[in-house]
Amino acid sequence: MRRKILVTGGAGYIGSHTCVELLAADYDVVVIDNFSNSKPAVLDRIAAIAGRAISWHEGDLRDRALLQRLFSQHHFAGVLHCAGVKSIPEAQQFPLKYYQHNLEASLTLLDVMSQHGVHKLVFSSSATVYGEAARLPYREESPLAPNTVYGRSKMMVEELLHDLVQADDSWHIGILRYFNPVGAHPSGLIGEDPNGQVNNLMPHLCRVAIGRQDALSVFGHDYPTPDGTGVRDYLHVVDVAEGHVKALQHISAENGLITLNLGMGRGYSVLEMVRAFEQVCGNHIPVRFVARRQGDLASYYADASRAADILGWRAKRGLLEMCADAWRWQSNNPDGYL
Repeated sequence: MRRKILVTGGAGYIGSHTCVELLAADYDVVVIDNFSNSKPAVLDRIAAIAGRAISWHEGDLRDRALLQRLFSQHHFAGVLHCAGVKSIPEAQQFPLKYYQHNLEASLTLLDVMSQHGVHKLVFSSSATVYGEAARLPYREESPLAPNTVYGRSKMMVEELLHDLVQADDSWHIGILRYFNPVGAHPSGLIGEDPNGQVNNLMPHLCRVAIGRQDALSVFGHDYPTPDGTGVRDYLHVVDVAEGHVKALQHISAENGLITLNLGMGRGYSVLEMVRAFEQVCGNHIPVRFVARRQGDLASYYADASRAADILGWRAKRGLLEMCADAWRWQSNNPDGYL
């Protein structure tokens, strides 16, 4: 019998690619998603890639009654917790929303898991938990001092998980601090299709390349970086998804808590990303420089050696593959999941 995994936020960008990798690893998958930043159509696309369907439920993780029904109906071997809201600018405007959706929802999920004896969890955290003063590359033991509401909401969940493991050694928990996932599944069937305001670089690149935007707004060009634009550790979303599966397999055999960075281990500037995308799409990407955004750092990238040592995980897909897969997704789906 296949082990059954609950994926929260399983219709989202990270969650959907993780579902594909779970199915490929012979797990059964149940998704819960409120579709606030995703669309139900992605679930059919996941089934098409995997060759088998997944069970899914629409709902909010703060709905305790819904979670109780789910855990009563299914025998889960573990949970991959990918759900959450993630816009740094929006979080600064609406902190209550971010603490409700990222912290309160996690508290409710963990409480229901505990009641039903499900003690295996992989949590999607973020590199934004690190402080600006931390030395590069960021290591798991680097100081945590997030300068945004979003980063603080993730750090609070991490602290909660540490307290939980200290109090109860039956928990098996993996915290994954990943950096900047980009790209799409190589089939071109699933990719990044955010609802509402778009804040990540790659969807904007795709929209400019396909003609839905006239130019790419670059936030700041006077950072202390080689070309003045922000440097980030971009890695392929499929590598991130594979990291979730490897972390789940690891914690299934080991109790306690482990925290791991997922990243390429090097940074790319915004203008490097633009040039790489132009190379794969064959179109010129006009750029418009605008003011820096609050909370943005000049540069950050990971030391991901611990994930390599413990999980045998490394980011395998390079920059041109990230851009090519993102462009294939955008070209095949000019209007996203419609």
